[in-house]
Amino acid sequence: MKEQLPHILTLFLIVLISACGPFYKLEKSTNWEELYEAAGKYYEAGEYNKAIILYDKVLPIIRGSDKAEMADFNYAYAHFRLKRYIEAAGYFNTFYQTYNRSPLAEEALFMNSYALYLDSPDFNLDQKSSKDAVNAIQLFINRFPQSDSYERAMSMIDDLQVRFEEKAYQEAILYHKLTEGLYPGDFYRACIVSFQNFAKNYPDSKYNEELAYKLVEVSLAYGQRSVFDKKEERLKNVATFADQFKRRYPESKYIGAIDPLSRKAESELIAHQKFKKEYEERLAKAREDAAAAEEAAGPSTEVTSAPPIEN
Repeated sequence: MKEQLPHILTLFLIVLISACGPFYKLEKSTNWEELYEAAGKYYEAGEYNKAIILYDKVLPIIRGSDKAEMADFNYAYAHFRLKRYIEAAGYFNTFYQTYNRSPLAEEALFMNSYALYLDSPDFNLDQKSSKDAVNAIQLFINRFPQSDSYERAMSMIDDLQVRFEEKAYQEAILYHKLTEGLYPGDFYRACIVSFQNFAKNYPDSKYNEELAYKLVEVSLAYGQRSVFDKKEERLKNVATFADQFKRRYPESKYIGAIDPLSRKAESELIAHQKFKKEYEERLAKAREDAAAAEEAAGPSTEVTSAPPIEN
């Protein structure tokens, strides 16, 4: 076996060199026509890495010629086939900007948006690239409203909107969890604003019923923990949110929990108003007593300045 090993290695090297030989020669070639034809063949054969390498060499040379259009299109698709979606999107967009009157322009603009769509992350990650994808899809729809890819583009937007909705819901729930900590602070207000914005931005969401209930729940806790001057206003908001919930979701599974929250808020409000009235009465009485004491003391003795000393 040891005696055969050198022969096996030699045979392996011969096969390897013979397999890599033609492409290696092309990499060293300066014949742009040969490079162009070979790049196209590698692309058609599905050897996209090799096609990209050769197109990188030939594209600067054929730029502006009638061969450049197809080469640029294949170059963008080669990146797409290798799942280099961001690069592919950029090349498809460049193709569209360069050849906007080409029969391939519509497909290029769609593929720009599709590549961005495929690169967009799951809902739990940052959605900036997803927003870029929506903008690209919207541009395609506006430019080619009669396209055969119109319905496909709309389904992509719908899918991305679901991700935005899920992301917004998770953020709203995060605020809700923070209100349960030791130091809720302004998280109550942030939570309320987040719930209201969610309902405004996603009026048909399946999460609106749950968040509308939590809005009543959080607004009660917010009112209970508010400073004296804001307490009455915020406790009154509980009744407003509760009435809105009952009108929108009369058959909700949360409906039985709404009235106890409303009664708790009303009870707290009555107690606060009673305390506020008593406080204001005591404050008014204290002011009256202070004024009476000042009047009984008589006018204060005025201090006059000493006359000037004559020299």
